Amino acid sequence: MTTSAPAGGRVIVTGGSSGIGEGIVRRLHEDGYAVVNLDIAPPRPDAVGDFRQVDLGDAAQTAAALAAVAAEGPVTRLVNNVGIVWPQPVGEVSLANLEKSLAINLRAAFLCFQALLPAMKAAGFGRVVNISSRTLMGKELRTTYGMSKGGLLAATRTWALEFARDGITVNAIGPGPINTELFQKGNPPGDPRTDAILRSVPMRRFGEPAEVAHAVAGFLDARAGFITGQILYVCGGQAVGVQAA
Repeated sequence: MTTSAPAGGRVIVTGGSSGIGEGIVRRLHEDGYAVVNLDIAPPRPDAVGDFRQVDLGDAAQTAAALAAVAAEGPVTRLVNNVGIVWPQPVGEVSLANLEKSLAINLRAAFLCFQALLPAMKAAGFGRVVNISSRTLMGKELRTTYGMSKGGLLAATRTWALEFARDGITVNAIGPGPINTELFQKGNPPGDPRTDAILRSVPMRRFGEPAEVAHAVAGFLDARAGFITGQILYVCGGQAVGVQAA
């Protein structure tokens, strides 16, 4: 069945105040969408979109924010981007950190999709993009992050099958190393570990938030109705393999 929707419309982006999320919000705003950014941190002064402050690790706050947005009109596009990461050996991971990681990286996506699902089904149209990670392929010190992002990919595939006949597509993006402030903080230029990451990318550079946003925009397009249940790695070839030095 071919589905269609008018250009633009409303879209929710979680964690859209900085980094990859900010890049996504800006791109979708440029594309003509009315973007609602759900985040605990306020955006930059020059930010675009409609910011709603909410702790996405709090289920009650998240549900209330989603209900308020839905009451203003249907939303048929969703980008589950919010995420946190604590690099730790598994033996040092606390139960509190595990639970918070799962709440923000995985449960928030579930709550957002569940809240928007009635409007999508009523419209016979929906686009969901989950921001997962290349870390799915394995990375040390990423137990909580890998568990939560792996769960998000499993949800992507499950939801894609469950709602394919409703005109709802669900896909994922797996970013590699992206040049954000958070990435630079943990991987300062000139650090041997940063250089090692760079050598692992066949393109020999880090990605930019706008490049992830471009992939997201493609999945959200009404014309992308025959693509569902997929993950697209935006990683400069890192997910394929490492070139010889």
